[in-house]
Amino acid sequence: MVLFNRNKQDAADTEPATGAVLTPDPELAKLSGEYTIDPSHSEIGFTARHAMVTNVRGSFQAYEGKLVLDGTDPSRSTAAIEVDMASVDTGSADRDGHLVTGDFFDTENFPKMTFRSTSVEQTEPTTYRVTGDLTIKGTTRPLSIDLEFNGAATDPFGNERVGFEGGTTILRSDWGLTWNAALEAGGVLVSDKIKLNFDISAIKNAPAA
Repeated sequence: MVLFNRNKQDAADTEPATGAVLTPDPELAKLSGEYTIDPSHSEIGFTARHAMVTNVRGSFQAYEGKLVLDGTDPSRSTAAIEVDMASVDTGSADRDGHLVTGDFFDTENFPKMTFRSTSVEQTEPTTYRVTGDLTIKGTTRPLSIDLEFNGAATDPFGNERVGFEGGTTILRSDWGLTWNAALEAGGVLVSDKIKLNFDISAIKNAPAA
């Protein structure tokens, strides 16, 4: 199923990695519209290696985001997310308290993390590579996220929903997050490589009056 294309050219001229020409699915026109990410049924999380021996997982509890899906001309679809960095939760109050300091997120001066899409490319029938600008701690760098389209449904309350999940891996030092501590046996306390994961449920907005 074709949901997005990677640029503004006609969808029929766009080819995925397999080389097959894509044509928009007429059913996708029903999904066209603006959507708001539902934080209560979504997750924006991360995983870091700790002390070279185990993983620490965390997520952000406060964020908002918008998706604009165009099923007729999928290349016009966009995504934007803004995360409250002080809402980080790793299950440890002490660790969370350290993460919001200048050693890491410096939320007093840089309270938000943002991602704004610049292009989308279909890589498999239901998989999309969303590329955009990720800003953390005042540094903006390009980032690509591989997302799987999980489908669309109407929930018991009448909300039209779409779902996506996926992730990517970054080096935190690329965004100025360089704090670390050396271990006696060698290595460092916190890995530079961080896995980001996204599990998104978005609700279609009512058409403007």
